[in-house]
Amino acid sequence: MAAASFLSLVPTYVWVALVALLLGIYRLLQVGKRDPRMPPGPPTIPILGNAHQIPRTGLYKQFREWAREYGPIFSLKLGPSSVVVLCDRKAIHKLLVEKGSIYSDRPESYVGHLLTKGDHLAIAQMDPLWREKRKVIAHNFSPKPLDEKHFRIQEAEATVLMNNLLTDPDDFYRQIRRYTASVVSSITYGYRGATPDSFWAQGVYDVMDRWTAAMEPGANPPVDEFKFLQWTPTWMSFWKRRAIDAGAMMDGVWGEARRRIDERRARGERRNCIIDSLLDEYEKKGMPFSKHGFDNLMGELIEGGADTTAAQLLTLILAFGLYPEVQKKARKEIDAVCGTERAPLWSDFDKLPYINCIVKEGMRWRPVAVTALPHRAREDDFYEGMLIPKDSTVFLPTWAIHHSAEIYADPETFNPDRYLNHHKLANDYAGSPDWANRDHYNYGAGRRICPGMHLAERNMWRIAAKLLWAFEFSEYVDPKTGVKVPLDADAYNPGILQAPLPFKIAIKPRSQKHVERINQEKAEALEFLEQYS
Repeated sequence: MAAASFLSLVPTYVWVALVALLLGIYRLLQVGKRDPRMPPGPPTIPILGNAHQIPRTGLYKQFREWAREYGPIFSLKLGPSSVVVLCDRKAIHKLLVEKGSIYSDRPESYVGHLLTKGDHLAIAQMDPLWREKRKVIAHNFSPKPLDEKHFRIQEAEATVLMNNLLTDPDDFYRQIRRYTASVVSSITYGYRGATPDSFWAQGVYDVMDRWTAAMEPGANPPVDEFKFLQWTPTWMSFWKRRAIDAGAMMDGVWGEARRRIDERRARGERRNCIIDSLLDEYEKKGMPFSKHGFDNLMGELIEGGADTTAAQLLTLILAFGLYPEVQKKARKEIDAVCGTERAPLWSDFDKLPYINCIVKEGMRWRPVAVTALPHRAREDDFYEGMLIPKDSTVFLPTWAIHHSAEIYADPETFNPDRYLNHHKLANDYAGSPDWANRDHYNYGAGRRICPGMHLAERNMWRIAAKLLWAFEFSEYVDPKTGVKVPLDADAYNPGILQAPLPFKIAIKPRSQKHVERINQEKAEALEFLEQYS
């Protein structure tokens, strides 16, 4: 009776406020909860969902563990946001390839925008500007210009690389990076990187070292899911300072590259390169990009053509030292075609199928983009009865797929023989409806597949073939102690793009005849490359 009287004395607005508070608490506790129609995944907690389980580095390995526990298609909740991870090849094809109109956007990336000011193809949405940028890359790096025009730069720089390895084999790490940067810089800007320390050889790595650390999934707080975190002061946010510093480095390098081009063009000098062709074209019909956007696009050509390819070539050299039987098998094939009279050429592709197997296995064994940049679902979708909510972040977890024992037998072993029945290049398998016969996923899938893959494939095949023709690779022996320096197959940098950390390996020419042949080609190669000095 007394209690009833007391309750009757409580004003109505207090009851309304109490109900609103309880409803607010209830709704808040629903944040982070997985919709039961979504793919399964690790248990969530209120508000955070699974955010507390995301490692600061090494998410690519955690993806494999979750796939083993919850199945090849699983989901996570990061606060109110949904993440779907596709460790299933059929699902990748059915969703990212066949439904490209739904799955080809990128999730929002506050850190990415801090770094690029929104001017970067990798994180751009699928809009007209994105299509224009893709068209520029596809036009200039399709097989036809590569095989009819740009191949001369690749062959000449490959000859220079072989000579540099003869004179200073201990510097192989920097020389490989110089080679890939110099090739794509010559094609794009009309300037080559003659030495590893030159601007045109080193600048791209200054950019990418910071980009990859800033953009690794898990390396930043969940600022896109909990937007209030974006307002944290820069002075107390290491992740924010890191992204801003990376952006300053990117703007500095690609701004300096443009300054040098403008200075050359002001002198009336035009070169046979992409940027001159585009600037001449845009002077007539108008520039479709901002200056910052155009400068970044030219830089992106270098980023895509240098950093990732160098990482894969260094992975192959590491594998050669760890698996001498691979070298032996490759040389038997190469020697039957080339002998000691000449190094392999791209025209030998069909005669040297094992080299293609080696390249593919390197891409599978140690992919550069270990998680790949994620996609975003534009609308609600269902796959085999499972809901993929609108705006879900969709991962193609490259490393986890490549190291799945259900897909690749003995995945930790470098074994090119697994590709003996894959005679074509990666683009042929990426576009095929036969998803079960896909070779690897290092270039991505669907409309977001790497537009520079044709250049990368040709660079890797050329250098792998020439290295195996010319040199023997083995574990390095310290000349002072006589002790072997072991090779570590797992010593890779953290980040969204991974490469072997610097390592030691013994590189010796196979014979004096090989040395003589390499030396004979040097003068002609340098004479051709003089136009890009």
